[in-house]
Amino acid sequence: MSAAIEADRVGVRFLLDRQRRPVSPALARLRRHVSEIWALRDLSLSIGSGEAVALLGPSGAGKTTLLRAVAGVLPADAGRMEVRGRVGALLSTAAGVIGLLTGRENAFLLGVLAGLSVAESRASLEDVKNRTGLGEAFERPVSSYSQGMRARLGFVAADSPATKVLLLDEVHEALDHEFRERVAQRAMQIVASGGIVVVAGHDHPLLEQLCSRALLITDGEVRADGDFESVRRTYLGDGQDEFGM
Repeated sequence: MSAAIEADRVGVRFLLDRQRRPVSPALARLRRHVSEIWALRDLSLSIGSGEAVALLGPSGAGKTTLLRAVAGVLPADAGRMEVRGRVGALLSTAAGVIGLLTGRENAFLLGVLAGLSVAESRASLEDVKNRTGLGEAFERPVSSYSQGMRARLGFVAADSPATKVLLLDEVHEALDHEFRERVAQRAMQIVASGGIVVVAGHDHPLLEQLCSRALLITDGEVRADGDFESVRRTYLGDGQDEFGM
């Protein structure tokens, strides 16, 4: 089965109380003053096998929400989201990581949560340790890690040989140059094998290195879709005429 991401008029909303704090739909029914914000609205896109796509846009535009919807972390409140292929997602340097546990213990738990059996996750730990390059820090509590070290652990734990759709949300900005190159190599390997890579960020060189296509996300909608440099110019304010914006 070839990898694919298809979104058809997808909408994702958040319910907020008076203090603008998120509330669940069940709690919202019990409260009088609840407002809603649509982080994504009528968003449609199609990404096919062998593509590496950058998501560009200002903070709060909906990039992270879109990645979470693709990963299945957030369900669509409207429209249809279809993803084919095993997803590996690193959406935060702290996602799923428990500070009191060691790198090894976190890697074990993240492996099981990703669908590995207990035996498979345990057997993979030395490989995870080697691929992170954390050395003896792998045996220390994650609370002692720098942001870059957390990003290393999170990336390796999220990725697996079976990954066909790799999602990265600005975490590349926390990586040092050496590990960033390793992430780039892994991403290019996934694309070369017919998978998909989607990277959200601003104007980081890694996006240009990996992605030939880009989407400009603004106010929860796709405002531009094209080759990376054209969309980048639109995002930075230099290419409005090309997209009629």
